[in-house]
Amino acid sequence: MQNANNANIENGRFSNGLSDAQAERLALLSEEMGEAVQAVGKILRHGYASVHPDAPEARNNRVRLIHELGDVLAVIQLIKDAGDLDVGELELAKLDKLRRIGRYLHHQSVSSCWLT
Repeated sequence: MQNANNANIENGRFSNGLSDAQAERLALLSEEMGEAVQAVGKILRHGYASVHPDAPEARNNRVRLIHELGDVLAVIQLIKDAGDLDVGELELAKLDKLRRIGRYLHHQSVSSCWLT
């Protein structure tokens, strides 16, 4: 049964219709994207080369961002492999963004190969 908000209701309980595996992959994606956002924030505040002052032996912010973006890409691969998202549609969305983003950039350009 569906209510006016198109939410699924089963036996009087809300259900998002996701399997446990789908929900787990989305939870992983959310977590890893949050960690990547945090790494970007540290770079914006302190720079790429900065390290945590209480742990100078730790990775610098650039290395931390590489690690976090790698984690995001790994989870995206899990989502693609599971068939949660159409890989072709995902690629088209990426190409569309590359075509549209150029007019908003002030300090770099998008390769002309993306603009056709």
